[in-house]
Amino acid sequence: MIQDWTFPNCPNEDDWTINWSALEAKFDWLRSLADCPQDPRYHAEGNVLIHTKLVCEALVALPQWRTLPPKERSVLFAAALLHDVAKPAATQIATDGAVSSKGHVLQGAKMAQEILWDLNVPFAEREAVVALVKYGSLPLWFWDKLNPERAVIKASQIIRCDMLGLLAEADVRGRYCNDQAQLLERIEFFREFCQENQCFDQPRAFPSVYSRFVYFQKENGNPDYAAYDDTRFGVVMMSGLPGAGKDTWIKANLSDWRVISLDALRKQMNISPEDDQGAVINAAKTIAKEYMRDGQCFVWNATNISRQLRGMLTRLFTNYQANIRIVYLEAPWDELLGRNCDRPNHAKLPEKVLHKLKQRLEVPDITEAHTIDWLVR
Repeated sequence: MIQDWTFPNCPNEDDWTINWSALEAKFDWLRSLADCPQDPRYHAEGNVLIHTKLVCEALVALPQWRTLPPKERSVLFAAALLHDVAKPAATQIATDGAVSSKGHVLQGAKMAQEILWDLNVPFAEREAVVALVKYGSLPLWFWDKLNPERAVIKASQIIRCDMLGLLAEADVRGRYCNDQAQLLERIEFFREFCQENQCFDQPRAFPSVYSRFVYFQKENGNPDYAAYDDTRFGVVMMSGLPGAGKDTWIKANLSDWRVISLDALRKQMNISPEDDQGAVINAAKTIAKEYMRDGQCFVWNATNISRQLRGMLTRLFTNYQANIRIVYLEAPWDELLGRNCDRPNHAKLPEKVLHKLKQRLEVPDITEAHTIDWLVR
């Protein structure tokens, strides 16, 4: 990890000023925000660039932000700059003139990840910014969730809720709207609620790793419940883009484990990576069930880049009382491209496919398994 990392042009304690001309010159995605309108009922200040500048200025003016360590200040500043980055792509104007940008939060988190990856931002800081963009509106809407307690406890496992509160406060102070006072009250309520649930400036603690896993597999669990660990064997689920080094890691660390490799099954079944993968997945599941019935440890070796796919596998494995460990590997993008070129023709992917996989990548978080290793170069 680069200990002295800071986002480009993040204000420091010398004068706390933001060099907007330098930022706009550096980032075309920032300049594009000027062409994106907003609904004047909620954003009377004007276009998305105006709002983004006001949010960043409001954040930098907050005493709580200024007293943070430099790295945390930089992470929050980057999140403020990127929090509406997807609005130009998501904004639609109805026939009556109403402006909406449905889906811009999740799309923005993906865009933020790609932008920061291309800037070579260290993994931990990059994913912290992504999480802030993804969960940044939670302080305003957590009480509308079916289970507000679970919502804030889950968020606390991924990103600090006090940082979410600061970003949300800056977002509200950086807009002109009639309900600003009520929105700021919601944020204070969020802060108090997180403190009551012991997850304000740190992740909510659980009685055990297994108890934490059980809690996030249910909708209405008790975070204080000490669940009995009835796991019988281990499953290691690999995760990472093609070329990240999954095969190499398995050989170096789990050479005596059984391995279910989707690449090997594809080759055996003569199925291209670009073809329908249903038959390959079914064959892999059949092998896994045989191992699990016998209580044998094994590795599930595939890209597993989406949370939905990992969740489907997790449910299958837990039905057989498996202890699940996710091992996520990541390498620099240029290195991934180079390794793909060096692969045999039958295993080589078109570069456009690799780009699509990168865009779909959802880095695993601690709520998905008993344990997770993030191995990043």
